[in-house]
Amino acid sequence: MNSEIIHNLQTIQQRIQNACTESNRDCNEVKLLLATKTVSPERIKAALNSGQTLIAENKVQELKAKYDALKGTPHISHFIGHLQTNKIKEILKHEVSCIQSLDRLDLAEKLQQRLEFENKEIEVFIQVNTSNEESKFGVHPSKAIDLVQQVAKFDRLKIKGLMTIGLFSAETEKVRQCFRLLKNIQQEIIALNIPNVVMKELSMGMSADLETAIKEGATIVRVGTAVFGQRMYPDSYYWNENKAYL
Repeated sequence: MNSEIIHNLQTIQQRIQNACTESNRDCNEVKLLLATKTVSPERIKAALNSGQTLIAENKVQELKAKYDALKGTPHISHFIGHLQTNKIKEILKHEVSCIQSLDRLDLAEKLQQRLEFENKEIEVFIQVNTSNEESKFGVHPSKAIDLVQQVAKFDRLKIKGLMTIGLFSAETEKVRQCFRLLKNIQQEIIALNIPNVVMKELSMGMSADLETAIKEGATIVRVGTAVFGQRMYPDSYYWNENKAYL
């Protein structure tokens, strides 16, 4: 099983390299984030021991359940799921270095309060709903800049970029529009030169559409299925708003 994971990682790295070559980008500009929802600590460690470092969970309960088993293996932990304010303490306790799914002001306020109490800082990405689907979390594209400006006032939150989940579609051009929209928002924010905002990262693209995302400017691609295999449920199950807490 470990050899399969290593083989899959090599395949993904080759896909990333090919996409970078085709879009005249430096491969070092694109990081691979392993989306580890439903994946056992043993299988995650197989990926980490092969040289990967960046992992992320969608659900706080999974983050907690795997923490002890993974803490002895060097890695960086992000959170990419919808975050309820009552789970903020758990996120900080379990050493998440970046929350990629900040999508509303009340979450930013509660994060700031808790970080002040613990005398900590955390990196965040603003999640944007570029597909305009009701089932997806994320701030509406038209309100993304306003949210960035508001969150930038919280000194414990370090804005490093934007995140989006592309349209679940086999039509590449429709998916591309989601990624292109995020890139355009990034460029608008950079032009505003907002204090406490670094628009370096674009987290977009997953197993099925990472090539399109890279061609549109992704700096982080989130891959789970193509490394660890098919899950019991499709990706849409894990991202659907109505089932976000199952």
